[in-house]
Amino acid sequence: MFETATILTPLHFLYLAGVVTILGVMILRRDTPAVCIAFLFLLGAVGLGSVIGGIQTVFNAMLYAGKQFMEVIATIALVTALSKCLTDLGSDFLLMRPMGRIMKTPSVTWWILGIAMLLFSLFLWPSPSVALVGAIMLPFAVRGGLKPMAAAMAMNLFGHGFALSYDVVIQGAPAISAAAAGISADQILAEGRPVFLVMGIATVVSAFLLNRNSMAAPSQKIRICSSFDMDGEAPPRLTRASFILAAATPLAFLGDVAAMIFLHLSGGEATSIVSGTAVLLMCLGSVLGFGGQSLEKITGYLTDGFLFAIRIFAPVIAIGAFFFLGGDGITEIMGEQFHSGIMNDWAVWLASHAPLNPYLIAAIQMVVGALTGLDGSGFSGLPLTGALARTFGSAVGASVPVLAALGQITAVFVGGGTIVPWGLIPVAAICNVNPLELARKNLIPVLIGFVCTFAAACVLL
Repeated sequence: MFETATILTPLHFLYLAGVVTILGVMILRRDTPAVCIAFLFLLGAVGLGSVIGGIQTVFNAMLYAGKQFMEVIATIALVTALSKCLTDLGSDFLLMRPMGRIMKTPSVTWWILGIAMLLFSLFLWPSPSVALVGAIMLPFAVRGGLKPMAAAMAMNLFGHGFALSYDVVIQGAPAISAAAAGISADQILAEGRPVFLVMGIATVVSAFLLNRNSMAAPSQKIRICSSFDMDGEAPPRLTRASFILAAATPLAFLGDVAAMIFLHLSGGEATSIVSGTAVLLMCLGSVLGFGGQSLEKITGYLTDGFLFAIRIFAPVIAIGAFFFLGGDGITEIMGEQFHSGIMNDWAVWLASHAPLNPYLIAAIQMVVGALTGLDGSGFSGLPLTGALARTFGSAVGASVPVLAALGQITAVFVGGGTIVPWGLIPVAAICNVNPLELARKNLIPVLIGFVCTFAAACVLL
């Protein structure tokens, strides 16, 4: 199968030990950046033959990972800044309130709440959307007869599952997977689209069918965490700026979507439009709403946005720094004498000595993605699943984008906030439900989605 034999060195075995150790720490639900940094030092010291080389490798790997993720970090920061401005002006309430008029039955309400979470998560990401959708729409949802637990399931599965795993607008998750897989985010989104859709649709439909008979809330009032009362009254401070920003935000993003379609923009070009629009809307709202204080408000929103983004990605950078050594990043990190990634060498060696096939690799991708998601961060394992997709896909002639999509799906659905209880706390808190119970309710629908997705991937590979 391969023209030259791959020779395994102590560096390869040390890297494999690092991967196993990191996965073990994740399974124990402990943080992994310290382990990644330790193995970065050891790999650098062994590979470059000196302690100084180990120290330099730690920094170079972190710097390389930061460069790879910077576009995503900036995008998340800017859309988060917009969401904070929307909340301060009360524009978020104006955007959501009309939906309360059509929430008449628990079943209809469940789908409306879920689809609203899906749409807002695609443009604003799930974390800010939890507050945006949950705190405002939840009173209307409960008034429509929906149990808080059912509402939490809808928000989780549509937002932190379907939207975050696909991430077709902001393209944060595909960008990380693509960087490690050596392909473009467009390829993952295009070739992997069927598996993303199968996973999302199978999960939310099965969740609805399994729980539709128990979605109705009892007649007594249910306490929820919201800044607005059960009657859906508007907040006391609504100004002309609130209405202008509430109208401008959906119109501007719809204009972005139209521009992407008609100008055939995708990938980084599409992301830059969304990010630029978000920051301009934030500036518009600040100027209209705060006048002479707008300069300070804009600075505050940007600061909050970047703090939020860095808080999410700080561990991802450390973990990604380790896993980028498995791919072509090793050349920039450790020098020109390293021509191929360590994980690449392992994949080539394994493909030469084991009866691998696309279907077994697809299963491995899903298992590894799920394991990496156990730390509660749906993104920390994407550098690993992306690297595995490239190396194993190339080794057996399977679709690298589809394999990368599989790893991305399982990593995000498990760690992004649908399965592990420690990743469910934001939604559980705003809905006032037990995160352990929410995880248990999500488990079967997500597992059904995994089975359907694996079957679809086997056809596409």
